[in-house]
Amino acid sequence: MLNNPFIPAWWLRNAHLQTLWANVVRRAENTALRRERLELPDGDFVDLDWTTGASGPVVIVLHGLQGSSNSSYARGILRALHQRGYRAVLMHFRGCSGEPNRLPRFYHGGETGDLNTLVNVLHAREPHTPLAAVGYSLGGNVLLKWLGEQGQHAPLTCAVAVSVPFDMNESVLRLQRGLSRFYQRHLLRCLRDTVREKSRHMRLPLDIGDLDRLRTLRTYDDAVTAPLHGFAGVDDYYTQSSCRQYLGRIGIPTLVLHAADDPFLTRKATPTQAELSPHVTLELSGHGGHVGFVYGSAPWRACYWLEERIPAWLEGVLASYNAGNMRETA
Repeated sequence: MLNNPFIPAWWLRNAHLQTLWANVVRRAENTALRRERLELPDGDFVDLDWTTGASGPVVIVLHGLQGSSNSSYARGILRALHQRGYRAVLMHFRGCSGEPNRLPRFYHGGETGDLNTLVNVLHAREPHTPLAAVGYSLGGNVLLKWLGEQGQHAPLTCAVAVSVPFDMNESVLRLQRGLSRFYQRHLLRCLRDTVREKSRHMRLPLDIGDLDRLRTLRTYDDAVTAPLHGFAGVDDYYTQSSCRQYLGRIGIPTLVLHAADDPFLTRKATPTQAELSPHVTLELSGHGGHVGFVYGSAPWRACYWLEERIPAWLEGVLASYNAGNMRETA
């Protein structure tokens, strides 16, 4: 575990201000995107948004709960990667691209099958092109869990995960306390709206007549997520899906960026060094909030550290990978 060089803006040291500025106040610039629909083995689909015009390595981006390519952090990293010459592709989780998915099921924090399908498709298309991935929040949990499942066989060169809910039960409990309840209310409203919209297109194997009674993410996951995806209940879902238990099995270079003041997670949920694979570097900042990490001398000069740190780290690892390949072919 390493302390990273992130220093928050003097006018934005509070964790909630960091989180809200980066994810609500900020209006990140758009980057031209090309949409591709990836058909899945079970008859469903996920939509991919690709940056255009570059020819470098491919970087998969995974968004957080109810996110999309329109999320500020997604726009920011897609633009930053594009400017560095990478081909970035954001995979929308099922139902998050603006169109309901075909099957009753949605997505969840432990669902790694769709990511696995995408990685295999991209690897088959270009077996000699370096492939990396970046996951935010829930998408980071999915990414780290998948990396642990794959071990040394993961067909990625490297990966980065940001503001990960390592222990999903601890995360939802944290969101029931203090000002963090604001984020819970917002996420619940989005989730309930998604279920209602989907019920207009198909019959769901759920009793959705009283969605408004689900006042916490934990009760929502117990009533909707767990039964819809084959879990025995909310505790079974969180136990099986949390990435913390998979961190020791990761077999490729992986950077995890996290803030000790993340309002989505208690400090005791942060993994210890003993839990990490030798391939995993956890950079823990004292400040930064949840997918925040904003610095700068004034509000009108705000800078977004994640969009500097992530591409710089990827460049370093990919440069070493390319140098190794050149020595092997020499």
